[in-house]
Formats: sequence, C-alpha cells, structure tokens
Amino acid sequence: IGGATTDVFSVFDGQFHRTVSANLGMSYSISNVCAEAGLEQILRWIPLDMDIRELRNRIKNKMIRPTTIPHTLDDLVFEQAVAREALRLAYQQHCQFAVSLRGVQLQRTVGDLFAQTQSGRTLIDPMRLDLLVGSGGVLSHAPRMEQTAAMMIDAFQPEGVTRLAKDSIFMMPHLGVLAQVHPTAALEVFRRDCLIYLGTCAAPRGQGKPGTVCFRYTLQRADRQETGQVLVGQWRWLPLGPDESARLLLEPARGWDAGAGPGRPAQYVVHGGTVGLVLDGRGRPLMLPADLDQARTLVQQWVEQ
Repeated sequence: IGGATTDVFSVFDGQFHRTVSANLGMSYSISNVCAEAGLEQILRWIPLDMDIRELRNRIKNKMIRPTTIPHTLDDLVFEQAVAREALRLAYQQHCQFAVSLRGVQLQRTVGDLFAQTQSGRTLIDPMRLDLLVGSGGVLSHAPRMEQTAAMMIDAFQPEGVTRLAKDSIFMMPHLGVLAQVHPTAALEVFRRDCLIYLGTCAAPRGQGKPGTVCFRYTLQRADRQETGQVLVGQWRWLPLGPDESARLLLEPARGWDAGAGPGRPAQYVVHGGTVGLVLDGRGRPLMLPADLDQARTLVQQWVEQ
C-alpha cells in the first residue's frame, strides 16, 4: 500500500496475479478511499472521541499535506483506520479480477458432475492462504508489530491458519530490481533483513452468537501443553517466539470451519514471530454492528484484548 495506489499480488495453484488499485492510497488518494468506503466505515475503526466533522478535517489536511506522517496518537489511529479500508477495497478488487479464464472448457470427471464450479470464478481462497505479507509505509513503519498484524487481519480476514509477515523497511521493490542483476544477493537480503515474521493467525470461518464458544484449542509447545477456548467475538494473542514452532489443534464449535470442514477438528504446525499466535474468534466474514457507537465500543474491546 502506497500513497497513491495499492497493489495486491497473489499466487494460488502456481498462478500469479497482480492488480493495481488506482486511487486507493494513504496520501494523494486518501480522499478517494474515504469516498469509496464511506466516512462511517472508517470512523468505526477509530475508538476515540472523534466525530464526522473532525474526520473530514483530518482528510482535508492530509490532502493539503500528503507527505506528512502521524505526530500524535490520534493521527496514527486515523491513518491506520483509513489503511484498513484501503486494503479491504483493494483486496475486493483483486478477488474480482483474479479469476479463471471465462469460456474455457473444463475437463470434468464423474465426481465433478454435481460440483457447482465454473469458469470465471475467483481463484482467491482465504482458507488456502498460508502466507500473507504486508508492505508499504503504513504497514512497514507502524510503531508496534501488533498494529501491523491487526491491520492485515482486519482488512484481509484470513481464514484457517495463516502465517503473517511484513516488509521491514519497505525494501521489496528495490530487491525486485536488484534481483535482475544479482538474484542470489537479493534473495539473501530478502530472507535475512527484509521479511519479518509477525506470527500466525488462526481464524475459523463462520458466524455465531457473541459470548458462545467459537473453538477450543490445544497448543503443544516443545516444553509444555496449553489448552483453552475462544469465545465468539473475542481474539487472543499468545506469545510464540520468532524461532519457535508448535502444534495447534483447533476444535471448532458446530457450524464453524477451521479448515477440515464445519465442526471438524483440524491440526496444524504453527510458527511464531514478533507478535506470536493470534486466535481469532470474531467470525468470518468479520461483521461489525450497524450502529456506529456499538461498533466503536467493540473495536475498543478488541484493542484492549
């Protein structure tokens, strides 16, 4: 995500797709993000005493001075709220364009007779996504790693178990150029200095009544075992170091899918990072209350968790 555009790259089944969402950015295009998303959609991510008028003033100030960076906590929360909506909109556009070829005759077997698949469908499957990498100023330079992880989770809403990483100082474009001259050096810098692993997000797909059990988990570390449960509308952040890995068993409640089917347990090997392990029971798709005050109260609870 940049100042004027947001680019989304994906690889599924060996197929590479790239989309450029023009006029979705954090500085020169911030007004377009607010126009497409709606001011209330952005305001719901700001758990501060900020009204529509102040939000408009902040947007106009950013348009007048597009190269400024946040100086106060209010500035930071405002820009990260806009980033969530910009990323969400760019991701939606990417899903619409990353589709299989239309009009292509598909080879089918007897087992495919009753399948509802067809040409022209999107190739983006959040449940099969195993690595999500964020890059750009608002993600790479966030003061806390947890803020970067939260923005990526809220915007892209990964399902199942997904590893999270970020570009440390926004050097991916430069390494892409270096790779044309010295691919080995570019790859070494990418692995050692560019990519920072934030951790892993575990988020079953489904909806439920807030306060009921979303899933139970068992985390088998090298030296101990930890068990617990996550309620609907809640997420938990567990420490898991960058060099640590563990076995995670998810036992979703009825109607929730953790990757093995609704209500079926699923087991994964999860890797840690600077943030650790995020157990997300807020539901997929992520739904916020229609009432603005209720939505902001809920976001504040998530921040405190």
